[in-house]
Amino acid sequence: MKSLRFIVPLALFGILVFFLWRGLRLDPHEVPSPLIDKPAPRFALARLDDAGAKIGRDDMLGKVWLLNVWASWCVACREEHATLLAFAQTRAVPIIGLNYKDTRADGLAWLNQFGNPYTASAFDANGRVGIDFGVYGVPETFVIDKQGVIRFKQIGPLTPEAIETRIQPLLRKLNG
Repeated sequence: MKSLRFIVPLALFGILVFFLWRGLRLDPHEVPSPLIDKPAPRFALARLDDAGAKIGRDDMLGKVWLLNVWASWCVACREEHATLLAFAQTRAVPIIGLNYKDTRADGLAWLNQFGNPYTASAFDANGRVGIDFGVYGVPETFVIDKQGVIRFKQIGPLTPEAIETRIQPLLRKLNG
């Protein structure tokens, strides 16, 4: 009976260590989104560059496009920005920015300083649209098809490798 008293806690400890080890091996960029293969949330927000004009999901129906969630205060957004600028030059698809929980002045200053890869950028000052998309950190990027369905989500900065191996093949398939 005494040995059983030690075996049960040891077995529970072993199970706990196994799950912790397994969790540490997971890639946080591979977190599945429940929105994949679901319609993108509807939104119509003021444009960052023109508060009197709106941009929304329905404006993009009939096109494959990227939604890139970014903010001027986001360090990782700076990290991905050169990659995003280079990808925008290919004109493969329209890139819509979602300026998330930022100020209009800071967002515009950031684009003026670092360059503007966006076809248009929506201004999501309170973050409600970002929340609808399940954003929990910026940057995040979504590939949305011609019917307005989310087909891919990149958590964290875009990299040339992610664009080459995941996004471009998907874009060819969706535009094919």
